[in-house]
Amino acid sequence: MGKKLTKKEILKQIEEENVRFIRLQFTDMLGTIKNVEIPLSQLDKAFDNMMMFDGSSIEGFVRIEESDMYLYPDLDSFVVFPWTSEKGKVARFICDIYNPDGTPFEGCPRYNLKRNLKKMEELGYDAFNIGTEPEFFLFKLDEKGEPSLELNDHGGYFDLAPTDLGENCRRDIVLELEEMGFEIEASHHEVAPGQHEIDFKYSDAVKHADDIQTFKLVVKTIARKHNLHATFMPKPLFGVNGSGMHCNMSLFKKGENAFFDEKGDLQLSEVAYQFTAGIIKHATNFTAVTNPTVNSFKRLVPGYEAPSYVAWSASNRSPLVRVPKSRGLSTRIEVRSVDPAANPYLAMAVLLAAGLDGVENKLTPPASVDRNIYVMTKEEREEDGIKDLPSTLLGALEELKKDETIVQAMGEHLFEHFVEAKEIEWDMFRTTVHPWEREQYLTSY
Repeated sequence: MGKKLTKKEILKQIEEENVRFIRLQFTDMLGTIKNVEIPLSQLDKAFDNMMMFDGSSIEGFVRIEESDMYLYPDLDSFVVFPWTSEKGKVARFICDIYNPDGTPFEGCPRYNLKRNLKKMEELGYDAFNIGTEPEFFLFKLDEKGEPSLELNDHGGYFDLAPTDLGENCRRDIVLELEEMGFEIEASHHEVAPGQHEIDFKYSDAVKHADDIQTFKLVVKTIARKHNLHATFMPKPLFGVNGSGMHCNMSLFKKGENAFFDEKGDLQLSEVAYQFTAGIIKHATNFTAVTNPTVNSFKRLVPGYEAPSYVAWSASNRSPLVRVPKSRGLSTRIEVRSVDPAANPYLAMAVLLAAGLDGVENKLTPPASVDRNIYVMTKEEREEDGIKDLPSTLLGALEELKKDETIVQAMGEHLFEHFVEAKEIEWDMFRTTVHPWEREQYLTSY
């Protein structure tokens, strides 16, 4: 992964590894992986960008009367799935979506991220590098092969076997990822029982979003082989930490990290501060995209290490934005609010747009907050100018609609379809009678 591949090299690998089927993979508006599987006999057609599918069946794409869409495979994304059958393996390409007239489809989240990266390039930057930390839970499967709520272990942060019974599964996930070309940096048990994290190396935004989608697929597939269900749901259990996907970000120019300035305050450049200011300015507005489910907001509450207040710090993990201590090429800012239910292409697009707004308009961030925000009173937070993140999906959608920068980053097509889908999701949640309500009220009234 990440290498520039030619058709000749791909065909050679297909023959050497006995690949029999090809998946043409793409991501819908909500971040769900979709694919069209073709036999090798259709590979030349795919190389020629002639593979068609019905876009009207995909969430957030097009209406029935304009349904024909084309899949353009990215040759550099070619990878063989190691776990597939020895009788004939399956490989995949990640695709961009195009209209029949050969123009990029504006509802394709991957294309939309590329569109935002062009603005970055116009401002003189070469790369938007991302490193994420997607967390997940492992639950046991029941006798019918369906996910249960029984955790696989009761370990805690950095625990080892036998307390961490997910260790073997996690190790197999790492081995599969490495065979596919991932550079794994760390793998460990997280804070909550049954919760895990595997960190892989940063890369440019499009590749990293691709890697997140591949990572999720591998985690779920290998977990199943261990009779487990892996979920990236942000808050599957009450009373324990939820799962985040902290995003470490930096801009590069001519091979140099634009966030690093050896002589700057905290060795951060003006660009780093401006980018941080943009993130702070737009944080409440992009939350609907970076935390896109009803459940996401059960994680964004005080007391479980997830940020619920808009602030930044270089020495404190309670604010939304943290500046890790690494400098030089590793200088970066970390946005801690993002969760793994987010569509990575959309999330990276809005984070980039927010940061670039700060850079383009030379914004200054508020003073850093170097005390535990969770123990501050509401009055103290207001005095320091610390805003709360939205507390519900509905509130986040209302904030999203107000922000022209974030709306433009999504593009008209994705914005309109996203808001429509999420307002339906909220209304379904709002009108559903939940078990908690029956427990509280059924015998009391």
